[in-house]
Amino acid sequence: MTTRRKLLGAAGAVALMAMGATSAMAQEVTLKLHQFLPAQANVPKLILDVWADKVEASSDGRIKIDRYPSMQLGGKPPELMDQAIDGVADIVWTVVGYTPGRYPSTEVFELPFMMTNARAASHAYWEMFDEHMKDTEFKDVKILGTWVHGPGIIHTTDPVESPDDLRGMKIRGGGRSVNGLLTELGATPVGMPVPAIPEALSKGVIDGTTIPWEVTTALKVPELVENHTEFTGRALYTLTFVLAMNKEKYESLPDDLKKAVDENSGLEFSVFAGGTMADADTPAREFALDEGNNVITLDEEQTAIWREASQPIYKQWLDDMKAKGVDGDALLEQATYLIDKYTAQYDN
Repeated sequence: MTTRRKLLGAAGAVALMAMGATSAMAQEVTLKLHQFLPAQANVPKLILDVWADKVEASSDGRIKIDRYPSMQLGGKPPELMDQAIDGVADIVWTVVGYTPGRYPSTEVFELPFMMTNARAASHAYWEMFDEHMKDTEFKDVKILGTWVHGPGIIHTTDPVESPDDLRGMKIRGGGRSVNGLLTELGATPVGMPVPAIPEALSKGVIDGTTIPWEVTTALKVPELVENHTEFTGRALYTLTFVLAMNKEKYESLPDDLKKAVDENSGLEFSVFAGGTMADADTPAREFALDEGNNVITLDEEQTAIWREASQPIYKQWLDDMKAKGVDGDALLEQATYLIDKYTAQYDN
């Protein structure tokens, strides 16, 4: 009997070792996703969490993605890309323009009155990223998604209808192009990450801000300013985003886990992300109207005045691209063509 128990015990130990080996072979991975907005904001709630949940499901639970909102891993929003490169975080979502001039090709989508709708521009952005930026400007990271937000809007304490109305105002701008436009129109651009906007407005540090509708409710902007200026046709501006992963971390994954990441990333995800942000504009706009705020919608003739005033920004950007050795004219031509092409597709 004793011998039999010993044999059964040895067999059990072998079985446990085999199970342990199988578990090790399964290689469960935990990834840290870091970003700057509160967890309840639209992008984390409607885009990043959806993406992370899908990756986890596609991996049969072998990938776990821990989500860190509001810069909980430390640092400031402009440091997010370096955190992805250095491995402080495994994955980051960030505004590309938080590091001005570092990824110059993306700025073609941020030029004034380039964007028609977020789905079309996000589709074009991914296509051009894949062709021009993947192995150059973004070679140090694994890019999982590229997208833009809906039309950029001006939100101010005093009403703004003409470019002259901006003169003397201190306005938070989100990127180089919109900051250049603000300067051109006589305003003083004030650079700051999105989370700093409410305090800056409440303390009078700025007279207004440029952001899309969708994030205004999370930032309580309709409670801090009463005027909102939107445009007809192409948007005043938009900003570019990336979901970026530490390259070594991605390469360390077994092929089946890489597949779980890849099949939920790329073009389709980018279009989904941009479209989801834009779709969230409508309820946020309605909230501002419900608050009794003044929403100024400029007609085509009024918008044309702004478009004409924005033309020097194109020359500045093209000159800057030339100085960097980038063919800005070719990027501008391709981006315009693709945005128009995909606008027709998504409008239908």
